[in-house]
Amino acid sequence: MNRQLAERRGRGAETLACWYLRLKGWRILARRARVAGGEVDIVARRGRTLAFVEVKARASEDAAAFALDEWRLRRVATAVERLAARYMREGDDVRIDALFIVPRRWPRHLSNVWHG
Repeated sequence: MNRQLAERRGRGAETLACWYLRLKGWRILARRARVAGGEVDIVARRGRTLAFVEVKARASEDAAAFALDEWRLRRVATAVERLAARYMREGDDVRIDALFIVPRRWPRHLSNVWHG
């Protein structure tokens, strides 16, 4: 698969993830928030919870879970450390979530996937 097609599919999955999160009561604060050392696909807030969401779109849920390995999560965690002050309010609970996009299935939202 060429890079442009992968990029387009990734953006489409992120758009779907944003709509799913909105329907669940989340407010989207940013998409593709980048800093030196990494990026976060979606930054979202619901009440006092600030979530940095990594989106994985794959052909199966197992493939999506496999794509979210420790190395990738560590890069997301590094980005979160550098981005948190930009979006955080006093008293917020901050977490890293994952959202799996798989064809013909509802998105699967996993809360607090990083315990590093």
